[in-house]
Amino acid sequence: MINIGAGAMGELLIYILGVLFVVYVGWGLMLYILQPKLLYVPMRELLYTPAELNLEFENIIFKTADGLRLSGWFIPAQNSQFTILFCHGNGGNMMHCLDSIDIFHNLGLNCFIFDYRGYGESGGKPSEEGTYLDAQAAYKWLTEEKKVPPDDIIVFGRSLGGSIAAHLAGRNKVAALVIESTFTSYADIGSRFYPYMPVRWFARFGYKTIQSIKDIRCPVMLIYSRDDEVVPFEFGLELFNSANEPKEFVEIFGGHNDSFLVSGELYKNAWIKWLKFLEERREQSMSRPAL
Repeated sequence: MINIGAGAMGELLIYILGVLFVVYVGWGLMLYILQPKLLYVPMRELLYTPAELNLEFENIIFKTADGLRLSGWFIPAQNSQFTILFCHGNGGNMMHCLDSIDIFHNLGLNCFIFDYRGYGESGGKPSEEGTYLDAQAAYKWLTEEKKVPPDDIIVFGRSLGGSIAAHLAGRNKVAALVIESTFTSYADIGSRFYPYMPVRWFARFGYKTIQSIKDIRCPVMLIYSRDDEVVPFEFGLELFNSANEPKEFVEIFGGHNDSFLVSGELYKNAWIKWLKFLEERREQSMSRPAL
């Protein structure tokens, strides 16, 4: 039997701890460098359009404040009362939102969806400030080129798009904001996936949805699923508690990427109820005597 002395055991322990420390630091450094690629997962090819659903649409090209050309679709609906300004998630491009576009169209809503810089046919490379500029440019096109009144615009964002939508709604006049399956902040969602890393120390992005929502004065609806495997249901409750009145919380079911489809009529009925509320709110506002 080999007898290892206390000194040798100490040296071995120090060596093991040193190796673990190097591996930990190396893994942290790799995560820091790869953050943009982990957050933004764009797809360039637009293989499908609303024409696949027999929907009429306009191909839109518009420019951002920093001179980039972005691509979008405007899908009109007959006798529409509101227009959806659609901020999609971090993966793919706007063609992956055709199911949602179809739902909105069947609800009688116009829809303007666009690709962030670096996604689809939009130029440039994605960044946090860039996505904010992109959403602002889409709002500007909708209000100035398409002449849609701000009071007719519902800003909608899913997942990462919800944070971008909240940022936009906090800085512009809109009829309402709808957030679906969105995290409270980039650091919060990072801590969920990497609880063993000091994510808040080296987070390269903010996307502080919970801060943005506090500045919003329009009606807010939040839609979340307890089955969401990416964004915790509790994040939705935190955002709801931080939002100003009037506000609505809708619980659906299904995974992060398919809950709006899996929930079916539950999801659509929540929108129908919300649209009725917005219409009644607008009618009441118009009926009030001017001061």
